Amino acid sequence: METKKGIFVSCEEANHLCDKGQYRESSFWEKVKLNMHILYCKVCRKYSMNNGKLTKLVTDPKVVSITRMDKEEMKARLQQKMSEK
Repeated sequence: METKKGIFVSCEEANHLCDKGQYRESSFWEKVKLNMHILYCKVCRKYSMNNGKLTKLVTDPKVVSITRMDKEEMKARLQQKMSEK
């Protein structure tokens, strides 16, 4: 059941296919093999979902950072409060 030409793949190969899919390097046939494996393997399904979440976080981080000036103001206020005590 674990042949390279067949549709069923091992968990190790499924993880590799999932990683390739994350970087959009997998072929149509590799996607089919991965989806077939994910249908019956709960562990690889979870791995694939986590990979998808990771990809989404990396490509669209939605991180808001403060300006350097705001950071310096916060630092000064913190030092002032610490010196008061």
